[in-house]
Amino acid sequence: MKFLLMIILTAGVVLGAGGQNERKFVRQGNRFYIEGVRDTTRLDTINFGKAETAYRKALDKKPTDPMWNFNLNNAVYKQTRFGDAATGFEQLANQATHPEEKARAYHNLGNSLLFQSQIDESIEAYKKALRNNPDDIETKYNLAYAQRLKQQQQNQDQNKDQNKDQNKDQNKDQNKDQQQQPPPKISKQNAEQLLQALQNDEKKIQEKVQQAKAREAKPARVEKDW
Repeated sequence: MKFLLMIILTAGVVLGAGGQNERKFVRQGNRFYIEGVRDTTRLDTINFGKAETAYRKALDKKPTDPMWNFNLNNAVYKQTRFGDAATGFEQLANQATHPEEKARAYHNLGNSLLFQSQIDESIEAYKKALRNNPDDIETKYNLAYAQRLKQQQQNQDQNKDQNKDQNKDQNKDQNKDQQQQPPPKISKQNAEQLLQALQNDEKKIQEKVQQAKAREAKPARVEKDW
């Protein structure tokens, strides 16, 4: 699954309003944020933390500015504080009056929820984003990924239930047979064949788990910026 990334702060838009002090803090926040995303090989939580501090100073002067609040929550998100980011993006989505603003907030809300393994909630957030911006490709991609994760989870749960029922029935039959007749003897050859079969099954299961982990490590979690 191709990993997509779109983190671009539109500094000119953010700097278009507010007083001198606010602009200074926003410039600082943008500078730290851009520095944080410069190195794609690691997560630079230090610069994202500095960006958060700068944005909060700007918001002390103008607490309701939607663009600066959006950038603040992006900085929080980048520090992997997904619970806090989800709360912020949800508030922004509820407060936004323009469809595209709502779509951006719901998209990032979906990402924040997905990282917390709240798959159903993330799907609903992506759907709300698409209701406000139906042509958004990144949101469509992330929605499809979340829906695929949900299907995999349902299949796993179903397999677990089936295995549980089968094991339960087998245990009942085994207990009944044991009461009626003595347990059969297993030859050394049969025992070796059984152990080999179990080992092969275990290897296949481990390979499937590793493949699933590899697939899950490559989601399209594209966060939106203003």
